[in-house]
Amino acid sequence: MSGVLDRRAELAANLADTERRIVEACDAAGRSRDEITLVVVTKTYPASDVEILAELGVVDVGENRHPEAGDKADAVGAAMQWHFLGGLQTNKAGAVARYADMVHSVDRVKLVNSLSRGAEAADRSLTCLVQVDFDATNPGRAGVVPADVGIVADAIAQAPGLVLGGLMTVAPLGDDPAPHFDHLVRLSIDLRRDHPDATIVSAGMSGDLEAAVIAGATHLRIGRSVLGERPSNG
Repeated sequence: MSGVLDRRAELAANLADTERRIVEACDAAGRSRDEITLVVVTKTYPASDVEILAELGVVDVGENRHPEAGDKADAVGAAMQWHFLGGLQTNKAGAVARYADMVHSVDRVKLVNSLSRGAEAADRSLTCLVQVDFDATNPGRAGVVPADVGIVADAIAQAPGLVLGGLMTVAPLGDDPAPHFDHLVRLSIDLRRDHPDATIVSAGMSGDLEAAVIAGATHLRIGRSVLGERPSNG
């Protein structure tokens, strides 16, 4: 029992510190805290941590891998919003569509079609974001190049069972994230000319959340700052 209480205290302290950083970033940007959705990334951590986070008021949690994400969603008793964040193979998309509420990492039309079939089979609506890749030096990264955002976005918007939510990016490692986040927001503005309801801008993690808030992100994907350092073998 003491271990559970210690973990709850640790998560509560980390969550409070993360909230302080978000509020300070919002103040600096002249934004309201209500404009930001905090998605706590719980990959590699047990379902018991998600249960504690739910008790602490967290609603949105993110996972990167299937079937770990699905197993955790089944195990958690609290009503959570499940965000799938990682790269997704088309042969697993149908299963993910049965439990995820939002998929942030859609980067090809073939994946759109697989998610659509899964959502329809489960008789549910799935919000999807187009993942944008700004790293021209590493063509193997997940995501579409900015010029192709419209192709994938239009496919999502037209797919049965799917809702186009907006855009997501992961800033290239080692780069100043601010220009990339600014670029994502400009792409979001362009996207909304054709898809006015696609207002989500998913950007920013533990190390760069301030830059994301200042740029205009609506969703932050925070793992380490809330859950602590992951085990080296995790």
